[in-house]
Amino acid sequence: MWGDIAIAFLLACLTSFVVTPYTIKLAKKVGAIDMPEDRRVNKKPMPRIGGIAVISGFIVSAVYLVITMSLEGKIDLNDTENYKVKLIGFLLGIIVLGIFALLDDIKTLKPIQKLLAQIVSAIIIFAFGIRIEDISGLILPEPVSFILTVGWIVGITNAINLIDGLDGLSSGITLISCIFLLLIFATNDSPVISIVLITALAGAILGFLPYNANPAKTFIGDVGAQFLGYSLSVIAILGVAKTVTALVLVAPILILGLPIFDTIFAIIRRIIKGKSLKAVFKADRGHLHHRIMKKGYTQKQAVYILYCISATIGLFTVILINDGIWKALSLILITAVMLGVGSKQIKKYNKEMLEENKRKEMLLQETNKEDKK
Repeated sequence: MWGDIAIAFLLACLTSFVVTPYTIKLAKKVGAIDMPEDRRVNKKPMPRIGGIAVISGFIVSAVYLVITMSLEGKIDLNDTENYKVKLIGFLLGIIVLGIFALLDDIKTLKPIQKLLAQIVSAIIIFAFGIRIEDISGLILPEPVSFILTVGWIVGITNAINLIDGLDGLSSGITLISCIFLLLIFATNDSPVISIVLITALAGAILGFLPYNANPAKTFIGDVGAQFLGYSLSVIAILGVAKTVTALVLVAPILILGLPIFDTIFAIIRRIIKGKSLKAVFKADRGHLHHRIMKKGYTQKQAVYILYCISATIGLFTVILINDGIWKALSLILITAVMLGVGSKQIKKYNKEMLEENKRKEMLLQETNKEDKK
């Protein structure tokens, strides 16, 4: 199995890496360019459909592995779980969501149109048999299963999309989430198909990151950010489908805790500020990454801080499942102390660099004045 995992990762990574430059050219042709605004961090126009490369890497890798592993007898697509139907539904959902997200990147759709596309894509998943059907052995009534499944998929899709505000942020956090979900799936008897899919997703993201990390050459766009959240949510359902261990069932929620918290906080903040439900759809600069930068950190530093927090939450979840609550809590405590100490040093460094740059600028101005004389 580990050989197949390596193939899934490398094939997705290579495909995504090779396709990304073509998405940059395509973005310029179709006008999918992110222009600088007051709310945005980027200072220059940026291509924003890099997510096409991530989707390409994921699909090429997943299709290749599913076919080869099926021929080798490592997975049975026609067993009682009927993975053939489920995977077809997953692909259809990606196509529907991807088309609308791509249109949004090119033409800009209304928030309600994007939400409807997400709901339809989630309903497709439910209709094709990928569902949250039981919790710790308790079989859920179909209406409850439907609400939980659609709510989970739409919620995580938006959570990753909303956190996509800095170079490499949404893609990096999703990659970290994939790594920890892979660890949990591989050590808790999850279906092989979920392990292959989460590995392919991780590889596709890694192949794209060199173009998306600060300073970015392209953005992942709505087509990419929504795909990441959608795929994570669906694969998480597949990964915990056969387990009845409560901690494993909540593992995806914990691992995705950072974007989930940011989304919930954004919804509450916008409703309070706008005094209506319509305000939920109005973008603002109150996300975690905005708040970190307001405290004096650079864009790159803010991304690394959120990476560290996301990785800590992921490691906490793995330790919690395998070693218990006290070791997991001790990890959180140690990490919090280290981040606290580190943040002070970073602020001090930033202040010193700012003062140094001001001195250099003043010296340069004085030199220019003397040259003019």
